[in-house]
Amino acid sequence: MSKKNNIYVIGHKNPDTDSICSAISYAYLKNELSQKQEEECKYIPTRAGHINEETQYVLRYFEQEAPLFVNDIRPQVTDIEIRKTEGVDAGLSLKKAWDIMRGARIVSLPILEEDKLAGIITVSDIAYSDMDVYDNMILSKARTSYKNIVETIDGEMIVGDLDGEFEEGHVLIAAANPDMMEGYIEPQDMVILGNRYESQLCAIEMDAQCIVVCMGATVSKTIRKMAKEHGCRIIVSPYDTYTVARLINHSMPVRYFMTTENLITFHTTDYVDDIQETMAKRRFRDFPITDNQGNYIGMISRRNLLDLDRKKLILVDHNEKAQAVDGFEEAEILEIIDHHRLGNIETNSPVYFRNQPVGCTATIITQMYMENGIEIPEKIAGLLCSAILSDTLMFRSPTCTAIDRIIAEKLAAIAHIEIEKYARDMFDAGSNLREKSAKEIFYQDFKKFNDSNINFGVGQISSMNKQELSACKDKLLPYMEEVRTSYGLDMVFFMMTDIINESTELLMVGDMCKEVIENAFETTVESSSAELPGVVSRKKQLIPAILGQLS
Repeated sequence: MSKKNNIYVIGHKNPDTDSICSAISYAYLKNELSQKQEEECKYIPTRAGHINEETQYVLRYFEQEAPLFVNDIRPQVTDIEIRKTEGVDAGLSLKKAWDIMRGARIVSLPILEEDKLAGIITVSDIAYSDMDVYDNMILSKARTSYKNIVETIDGEMIVGDLDGEFEEGHVLIAAANPDMMEGYIEPQDMVILGNRYESQLCAIEMDAQCIVVCMGATVSKTIRKMAKEHGCRIIVSPYDTYTVARLINHSMPVRYFMTTENLITFHTTDYVDDIQETMAKRRFRDFPITDNQGNYIGMISRRNLLDLDRKKLILVDHNEKAQAVDGFEEAEILEIIDHHRLGNIETNSPVYFRNQPVGCTATIITQMYMENGIEIPEKIAGLLCSAILSDTLMFRSPTCTAIDRIIAEKLAAIAHIEIEKYARDMFDAGSNLREKSAKEIFYQDFKKFNDSNINFGVGQISSMNKQELSACKDKLLPYMEEVRTSYGLDMVFFMMTDIINESTELLMVGDMCKEVIENAFETTVESSSAELPGVVSRKKQLIPAILGQLS
């Protein structure tokens, strides 16, 4: 199936369990529906960031592979229609190369050595060999094989063998009488001549390496015997002397004229944005493509960029620019499935958009399985249930609705898990915080927001162990300032949520933080920290409160 038919289902940056599990589960649903409707497309679960420990536990438990990692969705060389021009060996004759290019209507031919690009031969290179070379030793300098010579002049080797190369001597035409020939034929030369016995004999006696007899003339037994004795090859060609002299230069191997230095090659993973400028500045019409191992793949030209297809995306669990995978603006968004507030992503054409005020995107996706009559496999049910338990903090979050709980219980039955025990194990796996660096903790679940030209970010970790949460505070605060500076944010918040006591200690950096939080929650901020009893949801409790103050 062509890559043009691939559709990527992807969650937000710094993905949580809902983002990953929803991407896998929705891709499975779409593939099932696609198969039923006999559509030629493939839905691929994708992620835009590192998988945290909680989600890793879930994937291991239900024996699921991690989604494909994509950190930038911009069009790549692999998305272009790469022309599968076959590479040729460096020993190929210029004539053969010309025939291949003319037959395929191309102007460049890649030269390969063990699947690696060794050089490029172009039509202009062949024209140079024909028009600008006046050296009668060029065949030997190019180490032209006898096989190429015989093939190019449609000849037959009647004395000697095809193995070996013409690597020493001139190429001469015996137009003079034998007396004059003795003055200019040197040992190891190649002599083009006719059916004159005297000329043939003279060339052999002067230790010519090879004689080329034209017009398909018969070579006498005496000349053949003499040639064998002197180690001289004899080639007979059906062409006249002029035609042989004209064609014989085309027997030279392409390696002698191919371009090997300053080759402009691109990798399949290169972004189209990055290669366009290079292509525009170079005189070459075609550019070789290699894979990450350096193996030749094919060729592209500027014209191929006109047929570029943008990657197709389905966004799950987000609909804000700041949370979307890099380069999403250059992709074609087909659908958005989400449970957050309406964000600021714009699309070029109408899309299927489903947004419901429930506690988890996985809840919506489970409903879509039911609506379409698609049976939920045991392992997919486990992923969907895990996402709901994670996002609703095992039904303790104010974002949790009755439908979340009902659906989670149905999914747990399909997946054969006991909710209370499984959720505790899942949270424990994700809250092993003591050994982690500040960066690892911070990016387990971090999102950026903006409102009224104010940019801020909010991260969150949840644990059933309050002491474990408190131990993170000292290393998180300095790192949060680094994050604020690197992203150019006005404020950075971090929620350390105690699942059991249903409360959050909120860490914050930024000049406006104290005023915003104290006014929003009627609390006191001390040492860049505030206790928020009853606050466990970023989406439903913290973000609306912050946005309300900014408004």
